[in-house]
Order: sequence, then structure tokens, then C-alpha cells
Amino acid sequence: MELEKFDRQLRLMVLLTQNRAHSVEDISCMLHLSKRSIYRYLDSFRDMGFKVVKEGTYYRLDHSSPFFRDITDKIHLTQDEAITLNNILNAVPDNSPQVRHLRAKLAQLYDDKALASHGIDTHVAKNLTKLYEAVRTEHMVVLKGYSSPSSSKMSDRIVEPYLFLSDNTEVRCYEVASGMNKTFKISRAQSIELLDMLWSHKDKHKPIYTDLFHFSSETTTTVKLLLGTLATSLLLEEYPVAEHEMKQQEDGRYLLTTNVCSFKGIGRFVLGLFDDIEIIDSPELTKYLQTQAELLTQKIQK
Repeated sequence: MELEKFDRQLRLMVLLTQNRAHSVEDISCMLHLSKRSIYRYLDSFRDMGFKVVKEGTYYRLDHSSPFFRDITDKIHLTQDEAITLNNILNAVPDNSPQVRHLRAKLAQLYDDKALASHGIDTHVAKNLTKLYEAVRTEHMVVLKGYSSPSSSKMSDRIVEPYLFLSDNTEVRCYEVASGMNKTFKISRAQSIELLDMLWSHKDKHKPIYTDLFHFSSETTTTVKLLLGTLATSLLLEEYPVAEHEMKQQEDGRYLLTTNVCSFKGIGRFVLGLFDDIEIIDSPELTKYLQTQAELLTQKIQK
């Protein structure tokens, strides 16, 4: 019981130190904790000497808390050092996974606003700075001259930005005109105008999830797979974070229990290793794979 409590506290601590403030409702949804438990853990953090910062209805843990300083003193980067490293990464011509991963780490650990203002692309940096301020203060913005990839037309879009995605190249917003949550490419807006209007549709801001296989959506489906030795090895090789969602069984196989946003990613994995994977109590995934198998059969027979 104590280990479970410690695990919940540790997951909450990690979430609140990623340079993103979260509301209690968001935390409850992401970590499956009751609001009462969240408030109790926040009080415990304060009692232990952590600096719990509240901005409106959003919470985060300040990196200057003594505990963090003690354990990161040898590896901690000053803001100037972080900006220098960010500039070097932005100057790298390729966009390899390693570079993207380092950029994402910097964005999680250091001030987006500071990093943005020192970026190579000044246009994106200005847009990102305004959006960062809007999210922090819960204000609406106008995406001025936004170029739609579908219609190739430019228009002004009034939105409530609330979540940065894809290494801060995209922003998730509630669009007032359409009444929908949409993802906008930050570079496609000519400029960002910060409005003197607070969010008025916060209850409609839905979190967006990204699964093990890098597919995203506002909803997820739980699937369970029993993996043999080969399937386990290949899954961990390609998606190392899957380790936290796997549990070894008595027969040596591993049970993977994960939430997916689309069956395309996990479907590709299962179809490629179908003789080493058993689907457990996941009827929707089973139906999807049956349909895909039928389509494949039809193509082969043509």
C-alpha cells in the first residue's frame, strides 16, 4: 500500500516538473487520481519543502525547490546555458529523433518563453512567445493570417490555446467559430494577437493523448496483448517506454496493457508478429484486425 502511494506521489511530481502547469481536473484525468488525493499530495509536497506554484487554477513544482537543486546541481543548466544549447540544436540541419528528443527535453525542463525568444526562426519564436503567455494566463488569441493546409486560404482564427504539441511546433486550441478542439501549426500563423478576453470554454478543452505507437486523439481504447519473447524484444527495442505497461506472467510471456488512440499503430505491430502475440479481452482491436486481414486477402487475390 505504501509503495502504491509513493508511486502515485512520484508520478504526480514528475508531471508537475515538466515546465507545464496543470489543473487538478487535468491531473485527475491523466494520472487517474481523485481530486481529494491530488490536493492532499500537493499539501504534502509543501510540507516537505517543495515550492508548489499556483497560477490561476493550474499547478506546477518550481525547479528551484531545494530538493531538485540538491539532486541536479551537477547537471543543472543555467538559463543562458539552456538557450545556448537550444540555439545549437536549432542550427542542426537534420531532424533526427535524437535531436527532436533533446529539444523536447529542453522544452520540458526550461522556460519555453525564454527558449522561444532566442530561437533561430524569429517568426515562430514570436508566435510561440505570445501563445505561451496566452496559455499561462488563460487568454484567447487570434491566429492572424493562418494558412490552412486543406483549403490553401488564409484567415484569422479566434481560439483558446491550451496545450503545446510536437516539440512546441503545434498548439492545441478550442476554436470559437467551429466549437471544436483543433491542432494548429504555429508557423502557419503570420502573427499572434493576444486578446483581452479570458477563456470562456474551458470546460470544452479536452486533453489529447499520444499512445505508444505515436498516434494521437482525444479518446483512447484499452487493449491487452500477451507477448512472446520475439514480440517483447521488438516492442521494447522500438518503443522502450512500453516497459512500464508490461507485466511478466508465470509462463514467461509478458502482458501488455495499454491505451491506444488508433488501432493503426498497434495493428501493424500485431499483424507483423501475429504468431507470437495473443489478444486478450480486446474485442474492438480484434474486429479491426479481422477487417484488415480481409482487405489484405482481397488485395492478394486480385
